[in-house]
Amino acid sequence: MAMTAGAAEGAGKRFACADYTAGKVFLVGADGKVEWEHPAKNCNDLRVLPNGNLLFSTGHGVLEVTREKVEVFRYESKSEIFACQRLPDGSTFVGECNAGRLIEIAPGGRVVKEIRLLPEGKDGGHAYIRNARKLPDGHYLVSHYGDQAVREYDKDGKIVREIPAVGGPHSAVRLPNGNTLMSNWLGHGQFGKAPHLVEVTPKNEVVWTFADHATMRAISTVIDLATPGDPVAGAILH
Repeated sequence: MAMTAGAAEGAGKRFACADYTAGKVFLVGADGKVEWEHPAKNCNDLRVLPNGNLLFSTGHGVLEVTREKVEVFRYESKSEIFACQRLPDGSTFVGECNAGRLIEIAPGGRVVKEIRLLPEGKDGGHAYIRNARKLPDGHYLVSHYGDQAVREYDKDGKIVREIPAVGGPHSAVRLPNGNTLMSNWLGHGQFGKAPHLVEVTPKNEVVWTFADHATMRAISTVIDLATPGDPVAGAILH
């Protein structure tokens, strides 16, 4: 099947995507044509909010904009940021990579919660944190790429679980059955040395893996389409 620029093959579906290299986020129509775009330097995380706004990371910050490209929320940091999430109470969760800091920011910009995974002033470096999510029970699921582990922290920042992730985890999600699904990036010399995807039970027992090193190289994001919900609407998130 030949693919050409701006063309969609098969049944169409609208989607949002972030392009790290181009430094943009896009909304793409079912016909495969770009409907909307916005600058987003080094974007790694993106969500379309229920009000239609887009929330996304911008390398060293987080931005929320309307479809009219009006900025309604901005957070900037000296640290690299690979993770952002809008919480049910309207605040925004941010994972600061270098600082090793998990924060929650009120709509007005005030930091209302801070958890330090590293001592203040210590630089965890470029590989410390990738994707991170706050779970419904108040815990935090954090992908530590450089440490090759996914760690779960309680509401006070105490490690309550560590999942080995050989190859370097980029994203992790808690499934409805309690299992954890992780994507391994496998960059920087790790290619071919571990599965692309790994699912483990609450006891860290591996129940499923996926690897196709002939087709895929460095996976950063996975959406579980077997779980009920609409991934395009954000019901299922990487």
